[in-house]
Amino acid sequence: MHEQQRSSASVRDHCLELLPLESMAYTVTSTPAGPVGSQYCVCKVELSICGQNLLDRDVTSKSDPFCVLFMEVNGKWVELDRTETAVNNLNPAFAKKFIIDYHFEEVQKLKFALFDQDKSSMQLYEHDFLGEFSCTLGMIVSSKKITRTLLLGNGKPAGKGMITIAAQELSDNRVITLSMAGRKLDKKVIKYTLDPVWKPFTVPLVSLCDGDVEKPIKVMCYDYDSDGGHDFIGEFQTSVARMCEAQDASPLELECINPKKQKKKKNYKNSGIIIVKSCKITRDFSFLDYILGGCQLMFTVGIDFTASNGNPRDPSSLHYINPMGTNEYLSAIWAVGQIIQDYDSDKMFPALGFGAQLPPDWKVSHEFAINFNPTNPFCSGVEGIVQAYSACLPHIRFYGPTNFSPIVNHVARFAAQATQQEAASQYFILLIITDGVISDMDETRHAVVQASKLPMSIIIVGVGNADFAAMEFLDGDSRVLRSYTGEEAVRDIVQFVPFRDFRNAPKETLAKAVLAELPQQVVQYFKHQNLPPINSEPA
Repeated sequence: MHEQQRSSASVRDHCLELLPLESMAYTVTSTPAGPVGSQYCVCKVELSICGQNLLDRDVTSKSDPFCVLFMEVNGKWVELDRTETAVNNLNPAFAKKFIIDYHFEEVQKLKFALFDQDKSSMQLYEHDFLGEFSCTLGMIVSSKKITRTLLLGNGKPAGKGMITIAAQELSDNRVITLSMAGRKLDKKVIKYTLDPVWKPFTVPLVSLCDGDVEKPIKVMCYDYDSDGGHDFIGEFQTSVARMCEAQDASPLELECINPKKQKKKKNYKNSGIIIVKSCKITRDFSFLDYILGGCQLMFTVGIDFTASNGNPRDPSSLHYINPMGTNEYLSAIWAVGQIIQDYDSDKMFPALGFGAQLPPDWKVSHEFAINFNPTNPFCSGVEGIVQAYSACLPHIRFYGPTNFSPIVNHVARFAAQATQQEAASQYFILLIITDGVISDMDETRHAVVQASKLPMSIIIVGVGNADFAAMEFLDGDSRVLRSYTGEEAVRDIVQFVPFRDFRNAPKETLAKAVLAELPQQVVQYFKHQNLPPINSEPA
């Protein structure tokens, strides 16, 4: 793993290697390093379980509860792990924690079942059932801690029994940034300078010293050679704690020693000095840090009701609801909505339509509430969006043109209000579902470029078989999006996916494709604004 940096051509001849003793090296030389952290949000979450007022199933003493964690895999509950047994305890706080891989773009259904241990059997039917609770991992991390009623198999409460589940991310998100320089380093070959100044570089603290700031680190200095035959200059040992003593006003100076020369020469002093100009430890916050900190994802849906969709009563129409009760619009709403809804505590989502004529005066609207309540366009949960959508179809006339900018600007107004936040508390997600070509491309480009400065992302799902080249253009994966004024988007906030690519795939596949970039976009925005998660601890 190479963190390679260089300040200018003048220090082409020196490189530093930092390595935890008996571990892998970090080389500081020339080419820029990629960002720390993986592209997708996959991290481990630790769940702590407590029970309260559990049912007492033992005649002579109190219940001896243990908790079993199940995850739904292909429609079946699969046991992942179980806690220890708490003897004679109706209010257990289990010592054993459950550790699960967290995937934002998947619905991870969990079930926590409590049993009273009666025998030493591993078979659960041998033990008395004390109640269970099911939810998604998303619900737990978005609340950080939840307390819920335990239910019996018939759906009734298990007495007064409750369960509390608390989540914590299992990762050390600290990174260390070092500024270093050299003075009077030994001449190997006459090159550009013996007093190099290396560019500041950042590495995860875990990689450098396993997160232990007192752990010894060996720093080795070489004379860099383009053919790979670097000449060793010298080395020294230190620790992150020692290097952190360096301040801009008082840098830390460490002697670079060549053990071979030290043995040979009596009057050998050193092979130069390495100067630690500054050493700072900061936190590199992850998506999960922001969610566990209480950041809410605010979800809005925009639906295309233009005439090109076809008459909704005609089976060939994209808005025709088939005998199964669905169509491509509804499939897209479900795929994205069922994941996002876990991250919004009130689960009230504005649902807007565009491109239709509305009663009573049949004027065209490009941002109307599909529940026909302009002052309160909110629908309760994804089910509420689906009901409002089905109910509005018979009452509107599909028309045109296909204008995106009014709905983008509508959500951007709310996102702009949220920029007053002092910590990362809100991020807006607009899902636009459309059958085709945008009529107001210039205005939409401009709206997206302005929105790129706000806590906001746009997901576009293209339904039907139209040419979606313009949508690909808005999704700045291949090049930076520009407004008609020439202004560039500060970050890529659009993710476009054609529904037709997923028609025959399992429904989870669409959600994964559509939401894969979102955690990265959320982190990128808050970092750019220098906003920490709410209640974050200093490094």
